[in-house]
Amino acid sequence: MRVLLLAAGCGTRLRPLTNTIPKCLVPINGQPLLDIWLNSLNKAGQGPFMINTHYLADQVHKFIEFSPYSNQVTFAYEHELLGTAGTLIQNLDFFQDQDGMLIHADNYCLADLSAFLKAHSNRPSECVMTMMTFRTDSPSTCGIVELDERGIVIGFHEKVCNPPGNLANGAVYAISAELLSRFSNDLRDVKDFSTEVLHCIIGKIYTYETSALFIDVGTPEHYKKANNSIS
Repeated sequence: MRVLLLAAGCGTRLRPLTNTIPKCLVPINGQPLLDIWLNSLNKAGQGPFMINTHYLADQVHKFIEFSPYSNQVTFAYEHELLGTAGTLIQNLDFFQDQDGMLIHADNYCLADLSAFLKAHSNRPSECVMTMMTFRTDSPSTCGIVELDERGIVIGFHEKVCNPPGNLANGAVYAISAELLSRFSNDLRDVKDFSTEVLHCIIGKIYTYETSALFIDVGTPEHYKKANNSIS
């Protein structure tokens, strides 16, 4: 399956670390975050990959140049950030009218991606995508999801105080060709995937909960936690 890795952000919450290194390349126990993603996806038999870049893009391009995945990666450089859905829309041709993956590459994730994609293959017929979820110890800082008895999303609570639960959206998505086609039609003007797209398809999003380590490394506290973890 083709994979779009979102890696263009400035990582402002991680400064001063990200003053000199893009967030997608910060090391977790000595290994760049982007390399962890590429290894996991390759192990699951997925690819090729597209990586969007913007902030300190030259570092990302150089890293991939010397990576074993260099011949599997295409870059989508953005002079101005397009937004998570905007990047997807700009690069729809990459998916070749097939199901694909959209991943926020600034999370430290050790989930079983093969199991996640198997869940996507076996999703209920009305569902047009599958979202990875995880349990968080800081639900007010995450997008919390509510599910029905079949594991289908029936509600979102985006970074609110006292959300109803701690099951969080991991921003790892398997998207059907059916949904991708909508980005050329009724969804063609959206910019943000989380706030503009997901709410349009409530009741049609299947979920897969991982029990493996999953950490948003966007803050110094969480980045430290990731580096203190044992993979």
